[in-house]
Amino acid sequence: MKKKKFIKVAKEVIDLEIRALVKLRNTINDSFNLAVQQILRCQSKVILCGVGKSGLIASKIASTFSSVGTPSFYLSASDSSHGDLGSISKKDILILISNSGETNELKNIIQFANRNKILLIGIVSQKNSVLYRSADIKLFIPKAVEAGNIIPTSSTTSQLALGDALAIATMKQRKFNKKDFKKIHPAGSLGAQLKTVEDIMLKNNAIPFVNENLKMKDALKILSSKKLGFLLVIDKKKLTKGIITDGELRRFSQKNQNYHNILVKEVMTKNPIGIDKNELAAKALSIMNNKKITSLCVYNKNNKHRTVGVLHIHNILQSNIS
Repeated sequence: MKKKKFIKVAKEVIDLEIRALVKLRNTINDSFNLAVQQILRCQSKVILCGVGKSGLIASKIASTFSSVGTPSFYLSASDSSHGDLGSISKKDILILISNSGETNELKNIIQFANRNKILLIGIVSQKNSVLYRSADIKLFIPKAVEAGNIIPTSSTTSQLALGDALAIATMKQRKFNKKDFKKIHPAGSLGAQLKTVEDIMLKNNAIPFVNENLKMKDALKILSSKKLGFLLVIDKKKLTKGIITDGELRRFSQKNQNYHNILVKEVMTKNPIGIDKNELAAKALSIMNNKKITSLCVYNKNNKHRTVGVLHIHNILQSNIS
């Protein structure tokens, strides 16, 4: 096959799957609302199960649910008949995914759910199937032409889209946000990008505070001990008045060699740049890059003049934020 024909095949596959998704979109009805409402009310876990390709889709949907605040896990259909049914409790919700709805491995699970009055949501494409008839909530996926006419492609794309829709609908209703997401995704690049300034800032005794009326010879000792390359200048009310950086101090000393007895406030740069502690650390890095600075004052939005932390560019880089 010529290379250019591969592109034609790719477009044909994608077109078939798009058509399947359009059909699915047009069949979404009140059963979807009911499914979301029941998932929101669930006091235990949402368990997903499927066989073959549908099983892989079920596993991915379970992972998505867990990622957005709905406790969920994937149950192997074959293992369930050998003891794993015991992992399902009466407070759980069971979502079974099957194109035909007649898969033998699912029948034992369906019987178990019905016998124990466990809420069963069926995602299925055959209305005359065991799964469709047995499900408490029926989520119908219209029949679609499979790419290549052999393996599940359009049908599994529709299953995945419907599962994603369930997860996102529950997420939005729970008002699950980036901060919530960060709590259960602490590792990886995505977790790093969701870190806030407060997560990585230096605070308390690590902040290099100096009083504005302190002499520079004494301030230099603090600069040396804190090893951050800058000092934050505050007044007697502990309000931030200015900043002194290594670079500024070097430039000042070239013009004023006898500066050791000068007061800090005569050397400082007034109104240092700051950032709210609840902002993303990635935004802090952007500010530093744009302003060509290496540190920021951190404040609480209720009082921009009181520093609650400091952020150095090294803190950001060490946290793998870019």
